[in-house]
Amino acid sequence: MLDQLSGGRLELGLGRGALPVELGYFGISEDAAPSRYEEANDILLKAMKGGALSYQGRHFQLNEVPLTLATHQRPCPPMWVTTNRPETAIWAAGNGANLACVGPAAGARKITDAYHTNRERSPGAPDRGPFVGLLRMIVIGRSEADAYSLARSAYEQWLTSFKFLYELNDIPTPQPLPLTFDAAIESELCVAGTPTSVRNVLLNQLEEAGANYLLCQLAFGNLPLDASLYAARTIQSELLGQS
Repeated sequence: MLDQLSGGRLELGLGRGALPVELGYFGISEDAAPSRYEEANDILLKAMKGGALSYQGRHFQLNEVPLTLATHQRPCPPMWVTTNRPETAIWAAGNGANLACVGPAAGARKITDAYHTNRERSPGAPDRGPFVGLLRMIVIGRSEADAYSLARSAYEQWLTSFKFLYELNDIPTPQPLPLTFDAAIESELCVAGTPTSVRNVLLNQLEEAGANYLLCQLAFGNLPLDASLYAARTIQSELLGQS
């Protein structure tokens, strides 16, 4: 429906989630999550082909469900899968999905290498080149000090919100999660600075990660709208045009 309403502009993101307690709210055990995720993905891919949908799995059973509305984009809208696991990257490659990576560029390279290798081997992959994305929280300021001041406050607010369910349920936060803004910069989750410094950092990280697409998180925490818009305009006018 969304793909039809938007005239074929829908891009579909797939993800299993990371916090077991969220699954528990719906009566789903942590052990069952991976296989449920795989089955749900299979059903979604079959459904987008149109026609009657049947599926017999461990968790889901469907019998001749009539699907009268097909997607505008054929055979299906572009898909994105976010992961830091090679096995998930291999699944994405085999199913023609684009890839999104989070974390240090050096670590992401292992994921993108697995993706590229298995995409080349997959006869079902689309002819068009894939997008291999690197996700970054980005703040651009008119000076380094301005950018860091905005980004530090925004990251601290974002981190408080992110940790809410972990602290509510007395669950340790994930080990890779940077617990300070300085750690977020060091781990490459955040990039802050002037247009020139941000451009140089991002281009270096994209090359090291083996990525060809930048996924920009320009609004997070208490970052002012003006700051997000300034970063978006700067990326469009000064960064993309010079890459």
